[in-house]
Amino acid sequence: MPIEAIEPQRLYRQISDQLRKLIVEGEFAVGSRLPSERDLALQLGVSRPSLREALIALEVEGHIEVRMGSGIYVCPPVQRERRINLSSEEGPLELIRAREMIEGEVAYAAAQHGSKQQIAAVEEAYALMISNAQAGIDPLEADRLFHIRLAEATGNSVLVGLVTQLFDARLGPLFKRLHSHFDGTRVWQEAIDEHALVMEALRQRNPEQARAAMRRHMDIAFTRYSANLIREYGDRVQQQERPRKRTVRKSDTQLK
Repeated sequence: MPIEAIEPQRLYRQISDQLRKLIVEGEFAVGSRLPSERDLALQLGVSRPSLREALIALEVEGHIEVRMGSGIYVCPPVQRERRINLSSEEGPLELIRAREMIEGEVAYAAAQHGSKQQIAAVEEAYALMISNAQAGIDPLEADRLFHIRLAEATGNSVLVGLVTQLFDARLGPLFKRLHSHFDGTRVWQEAIDEHALVMEALRQRNPEQARAAMRRHMDIAFTRYSANLIREYGDRVQQQERPRKRTVRKSDTQLK
C-alpha cells in the first residue's frame, strides 16, 4: 500500500468537521439554537476568529442558519445544500492578516518608488470607488483595481500577482458569505475613508505613512469581520437612513 502524504488540515475545517458531526448525529437538534459564539469557543478551546470561519463554512454548506438579532440555528437535512468542497478555501480572517503583512509593504514600496503615472492610476481607482459608492454601485471591482494598481506601482510583477491572488480569494464562497453579514453603505464608506489615508500618503510620497495606513485598513477589516455574527454591524437602520455623503474634492481625483 503506497504511503500518502498527510496534509495538515486548516483549523477552521477541524472545528467545522467536529460541529458538523454533532449536527448530523443529532447532538444539536434540527431547529435548535447553537450556544453563543463565546460559549462555543470556550468549549472547543479555540479562538473566536477560528470559530467564526468554521461557522461560516457550515452556513455555506447549509447546516446552520444565521438569524440576525436571534442566533444560529440548525437547519433541517432537506435544506442542507449538496456538500461543497471547501478544502482549497483559506480562512477569510487569515487572508486579511496575510494581506495586512504583505500589502503594508506594498504600500510602502509604491509610495517610495511609484512613478507619477502609476500613482495617478491608483488615484483613478480610488476616485472610481467614491463615484460607484455614491451611485449605489458595488465598489468591489474598483477596490480590487485600487489594490492591484498599488502593487503595480512597486514595479514588482511578483507582488502584482500575489496581491491579485489574495484579493481574489475574497471572491470565494467563505469570504463572500462572511462579507454578506457586514455589507452595507456604512461599511463601504468606512473602507473608502481608510483608502483615503493610503491615497494621501501616496500623494505625499511618505512610505511610512502609506504602510501604516494600509495596515490600519486591514486591521479595521479584521475587527469588522470579527464582530458577532448575529448582531448588526453598527445600526443597519441608521446605515440606510442616514448615509454619509462624501464630496469628491479636486484633491481626491488629481495629484498634488
